[in-house]
Amino acid sequence: MYWERRFPRLLTTTQLQDLLRKGCPLVGISDITCDVGGSIEFVKRTTSIDSPFIRYDPNDNSYHHDMVGDGVICSAVDILPTEFAREASQHFGDIYPSLLNLSFFKCLDNLPEHLKRAFIVHGGTLTSLYEYIPRMRNSDIENSSQILQPLLAAKMKYTTLISLSGHLFDQFLINEALDIIEAAGGSFHLVKCQVGQSTDALSYSELEIGADDKAVLHKIIDSLTALANPREGHVDSKDNIISLKVGRLKGTCPEKENEIKSEAIVLILGAGRVCRPAVEFLTSIGRGSSRKWLKSYVTDESREITSIRVIVASLFLKDAEEITEGIPNATAVQLDIVKKENLYNYISQVDVVISLLPPSCHSIIASACIKFRKHLVTASYVDDSMSNLDELAKDSGITILCEMGLDPGIDHMMAMKMINQAHVRGGKIKSFTSYCGGLPSPDAANNPLAYKFSWSPAGAIRAGRNPATYKYNGEIVHVDGEFVTSTIPLCPYCNIPHRFYMFGISLGTSFMILLRGCRYRIFQLFALECLPNRNSLVYGELYGIENEASAIFRGTLRYEGFGEIMGTLARIGFFNSEANPILQNETRPTYKTFLLALLGCHAEDSAESIVGEKLIADQIIALGLCTKRETAVKAAKTIVSRSRSRFL
Repeated sequence: MYWERRFPRLLTTTQLQDLLRKGCPLVGISDITCDVGGSIEFVKRTTSIDSPFIRYDPNDNSYHHDMVGDGVICSAVDILPTEFAREASQHFGDIYPSLLNLSFFKCLDNLPEHLKRAFIVHGGTLTSLYEYIPRMRNSDIENSSQILQPLLAAKMKYTTLISLSGHLFDQFLINEALDIIEAAGGSFHLVKCQVGQSTDALSYSELEIGADDKAVLHKIIDSLTALANPREGHVDSKDNIISLKVGRLKGTCPEKENEIKSEAIVLILGAGRVCRPAVEFLTSIGRGSSRKWLKSYVTDESREITSIRVIVASLFLKDAEEITEGIPNATAVQLDIVKKENLYNYISQVDVVISLLPPSCHSIIASACIKFRKHLVTASYVDDSMSNLDELAKDSGITILCEMGLDPGIDHMMAMKMINQAHVRGGKIKSFTSYCGGLPSPDAANNPLAYKFSWSPAGAIRAGRNPATYKYNGEIVHVDGEFVTSTIPLCPYCNIPHRFYMFGISLGTSFMILLRGCRYRIFQLFALECLPNRNSLVYGELYGIENEASAIFRGTLRYEGFGEIMGTLARIGFFNSEANPILQNETRPTYKTFLLALLGCHAEDSAESIVGEKLIADQIIALGLCTKRETAVKAAKTIVSRSRSRFL
């Protein structure tokens, strides 16, 4: 293996000790390059033909000629090429006279590629593939501070990150790329390297390259671009093509090197249930291995960020204080976003804004972020009011990230990963279905709905009342918002309602899903149903599959029975957004009076102080709001359990 001191070692002594401590079954290492003290740090001795093995014990850093005991068996025979089979040596002897004629070739370009690569020296100088040899020799005798100097690209005035992918090592392309950087007077730092495990597999490397002159850095990038795009007719140009991606150019000022370290500030608007985990996560980023994430949170790249401070703002100060209680580097403030002066005051002081408020508030917040050039993140769907701000956000140079939750959010990322993988392999998406839902664990699903609100109940109910559109068997299906919770679409595979029964085995606190089926109840652990989720066709276009998939469906998962119960409650009138006449009276009615009015009963019809489940269920059936007695009873239980906890 070709290795220089400026590169990371393949395996260090410390790494070996750690591997063996963790029970790694590594038995032996054969270093056919016999690079003593090289890429395998603990190979510091050569072995011979007569005694080809030694045992290295990392516990006490000792070497032994016996094979019994702790450690790793090492082979590093420095004259191994002399051990070619006799037949190979005879063959070489037979063709040797003809090989001598190669020395008279003045130009190597006309030789077959395998012979051209075999030339180490031609015309008294090293060929291009072997120009690294003097540098490698010098790296053994240079001072360690000089050896590490090429790695310090970040010390240069201008830097950028590039990524290379292709046959980097088997075609020596990585050597050419590094030579280009060094020949131009630049420097580099190897950030990431993944080596393909076969001749067909591609390798991937990320390099941070730097130069003190912007023109030099641009010259390096141009040369690397030329390497990645060889001219037409170039020998082996198809095999030697690499993919090059160049990041944004960064400039640093030497006078700012001693600048005082600072912190990034994140403003979270809203103090709901998901807020505290977000605060805990963000305030922990500045500690330990997460420090490198910080640069993505700030706009001023010259700042060296050491931590993240979070400000939680809520209309009610008490709610914000409950969120931040006991969390270091987090503070609570009272804020009404309608009061623009106060909103502007807080947004102008932070680096990033996260809005956990209802979608109707986002356009106000986004406009303020554009005004003060602050990035914004939300978990809500993109609506027209946000789409209209797209150009303004671009002109302001900020990023507004919407749909960055579970659904929508993580589901998009998982979907695009699978779709891209299929497209890269030349495949097409015939059918796309996505199911997502935030559900309580089965043992905590202890109410008739088998659902618990982790976000605004009103928001969750409104979301369930949105109209839905999806594609099924090539046809467009529209579902009115009033019927979404009552509509369970047909499964494209068996033409029965979309209900799922999950099977699996418990693994501690986790759960592994092994099988999905429709109405298939063997070893059933819990049953789910799927409700259509908004307009799925929009994502067919965004995912790039609108013209190839005959089915495009995004659904929300709930425990079985949720849709029927919610549909029944909707038909009773609990979710009506219009003003109810009984609530407009000067005298506010009791919950019992209001409930009986929704059920078409009068207060005198029920002498009891509490409206019972049986009366409610009977009335639901009598009014034709539900045809199944079981569903009517569950709806009644839901109503009674809520009323007892709130009013009666």
